[in-house]
Amino acid sequence: MKLFHILAILITLSAGFSYLNHRFIRLPNTIGLMLIALLVSLGIAALGRFGFGLQADAQRLLASIDFDETLLHGMLSFLLFAGALHINLANLARQKYIIGLLATVGVLGSTVIIAFISKWVLALLGIDLPMIYCLLFGALISPTDPIAVLGILKNIGVSESLETKICGESLFNDGVAVVVFLVFLKIATGGQEVTAISVLGLFFKEALGGVVFGLLIGWVAYWMLKTIDNYQVEVLITLALVAGGFALADELHLSGPIAIVVAGLLIGNHGRLLAMSDTVREHLDTFWELVDEILNAVLFVLIGLEVLVLTFTREYFIAGLVLIPLLVLARFISVGWPVMTMRLFRSFSPDVVKILTWGGLRGGISVALALSLPPGKNREVILAITYMMVVFSVIVQGLTIGKLVGWSQKKQKEHLKD
Repeated sequence: MKLFHILAILITLSAGFSYLNHRFIRLPNTIGLMLIALLVSLGIAALGRFGFGLQADAQRLLASIDFDETLLHGMLSFLLFAGALHINLANLARQKYIIGLLATVGVLGSTVIIAFISKWVLALLGIDLPMIYCLLFGALISPTDPIAVLGILKNIGVSESLETKICGESLFNDGVAVVVFLVFLKIATGGQEVTAISVLGLFFKEALGGVVFGLLIGWVAYWMLKTIDNYQVEVLITLALVAGGFALADELHLSGPIAIVVAGLLIGNHGRLLAMSDTVREHLDTFWELVDEILNAVLFVLIGLEVLVLTFTREYFIAGLVLIPLLVLARFISVGWPVMTMRLFRSFSPDVVKILTWGGLRGGISVALALSLPPGKNREVILAITYMMVVFSVIVQGLTIGKLVGWSQKKQKEHLKD
């Protein structure tokens, strides 16, 4: 199928589902879109059992879309930049230690915990998944998805410090998790000898190299923005920064996501303050907000439709149901101990661990990484469980995190009165 036809179908579906959600269902847009797309997919699958050919057509459409390539090497850079553009750097600096712990040690700890839990649960169900694939599953499901998190946070009233922690962690931990995932993938495929030195070398090159590269391209774009005052050209410069910067980072084998987040923070803070007029700032914000909304809509429609090309068996379904609460528990542990450690040096709100745990949504990045695994039974198991976790995370956690935040704020107000 031609690329234009694929884009036309996805944008048309996104517009139609957005209308239905806004007009009748009134859920947060990302949740509503994914839920409608999921229900439509299940409806198509059900009709297929009665001889209608819609399922085969839908599967052909989805088969022509490389979800992994589309998200990780396409949409992700634009979505990360749009998110980073509105993060206050001063607030981020105040939370740098806890964000750094959550995005590095927290991800690594969660990866190992989930690997052992999933190995144990799957073995009990008679599913033999090699330990290296359990580690791959732990790596791809551990990071919170910045796209899902930022989409939900727009609709709930969390405190500034807590919002910075959640957004900061989600913007950085996916870059770390991708590096960890790639290391385990090389071991699983046997394509390269992996040693402790090579692992550390890859991590430092990808992660720290991504930070340095992001500062470099961000500074170049900042200098260009500062020397002119024309919103059309300046919007085009930010587009080039995101597309060209991510592509070049990819070619240099540096972390594109981390580079774009760093560049977005630089442009969103120093660039916004020192290099833009009020008119440029207004047009730039409007443009990137629109890009963010459109790409988010298409992404979550795609996630909802992906169920049509997954393999589900009774064992996979049971494994997903059993693992969902255990994965939430793993998140609680991996978030809890860094916060407990940092409490020796600074104070946190009483319910910060609960909110960080329940607000740690998984999304398209986890699905994309699962789809990038080598074809075979191991991939099918991981993909089915990952998809169930993402659906639970976005719909259940996404719809209830606001209530948890409200309950926490109410409790704190009552405590202050007492």
